[in-house]
Amino acid sequence: MTIARKTLAALLVCACIIVEVAIGQTPKVKIDFTVTKLKNGLRVITVEDHSAPVVSQVLFFDVGAAHERPGRTGFAHLFEHMMFRGTENIKSMSEYLSLIRNNGGAMDAFTGADQTVYFEVVPANQLELPLFLESDRMRGLLITQEVFDTERKVVQEERRLRIDNQPYGKSGEVMGDLLYDNFAYKHKLMGSMEDLSAASVGDIKQFFKTYYAPNNVVLILVGDFKTSEAIAKVRKYFEDIPRQPAPPTLDRSEPEQKAERRRTVEDALARLPMVSIAFKALPGNTSDFYALQILASVLTTGQSSRLYQKLVKQQELASSLSGGISESRGVGALSVTTLLSPGKKTEDVERIIYEEIEWLRREPISDAELQKAKNIIALGLNTNLQTSLVRAITLGTYAVFYDDPNLINTRPDKIAAVTKQDVQRVANHYLRPTNRTVLITMPKAATSKAAQ
Repeated sequence: MTIARKTLAALLVCACIIVEVAIGQTPKVKIDFTVTKLKNGLRVITVEDHSAPVVSQVLFFDVGAAHERPGRTGFAHLFEHMMFRGTENIKSMSEYLSLIRNNGGAMDAFTGADQTVYFEVVPANQLELPLFLESDRMRGLLITQEVFDTERKVVQEERRLRIDNQPYGKSGEVMGDLLYDNFAYKHKLMGSMEDLSAASVGDIKQFFKTYYAPNNVVLILVGDFKTSEAIAKVRKYFEDIPRQPAPPTLDRSEPEQKAERRRTVEDALARLPMVSIAFKALPGNTSDFYALQILASVLTTGQSSRLYQKLVKQQELASSLSGGISESRGVGALSVTTLLSPGKKTEDVERIIYEEIEWLRREPISDAELQKAKNIIALGLNTNLQTSLVRAITLGTYAVFYDDPNLINTRPDKIAAVTKQDVQRVANHYLRPTNRTVLITMPKAATSKAAQ
């Protein structure tokens, strides 16, 4: 789905945003929001934005792949599909899509380790439509053997397409399995074929009852409405949905890694070697996380980053470079991934990466590097708030992950507070060789028979 983006200039004139500009500082965008809690536990966050006659609605469920248990993986992603299959009122996915699209809207969903998110963007005069549709399927989703069998096959085929039959498709799963000890983050987001085949309708119904309850979700509305009127409509559609017992507490802890972990895998679809390196980090929204975010930017963000200059421009060892730090409710990771240039050696790529990391551990980054990284991150934060949809998803993320939707306003200050000494300190603490996990993906050599 493609949502047209308004320019930042248009965003800054909307009534709900105040721009504070100080000399020598990055402009800060302030989002004014209201939080309302219904009797059944549903949290509602509203942001009035009258700059365009559009409303974005997001349902941010506190459930993801991390909530699955051994032998029953893939349920969170499966429900991303199941939720579009119909209720007694809306009989099929095509009917759901038609109602949204024929009224000038768009919709989609996504699943992660820590969340499942459904969203709609509609003209302001159609706000009640997505409210009805989401409340209707939260109240009465049809979970039958026929629907389950159909969507299970769809998910299995999606796995074949996106993972099993893609170059380097399985490397991410292998890295997760190697990096983590806690099952919450160790297992596959899309689940295994075996677990999906073994699941029953009873398993699926219990998963829905546990996690798809109003007290386990945040509803976010951003757009052209009056808050009092919008809340009245939310109450109309959602407040009579019964709450459920709170889901079991999820253990996201991860034991300290004591030694380097390393694995080499062969990929029949790969044409060039790939080096993936990850260092266990920590949950998001912590002082060390923000320092690591700047460190990762210095290492890997843009063509002027240290590793891009060394690996791609100067040494010509790699054709591409990516990296960053994953933001997670549990232990995230700082990662670097490089696709090698033809004829180059993985050990040479590793050597350059480790040399740059050791340099960061010994010497502080420059003032220019620190400021550049802060500018890049601040620009990303502000740019991501240009659309009502991304603002809604961001508010939902901070509300569910950290119980702090106001982080949308305070996060730039947390980035700005990071010092060069902070960056050097976290480099020494987290980027230790003993905290390192390395995955080498090699093209699988053709057999003599295949080569003939």
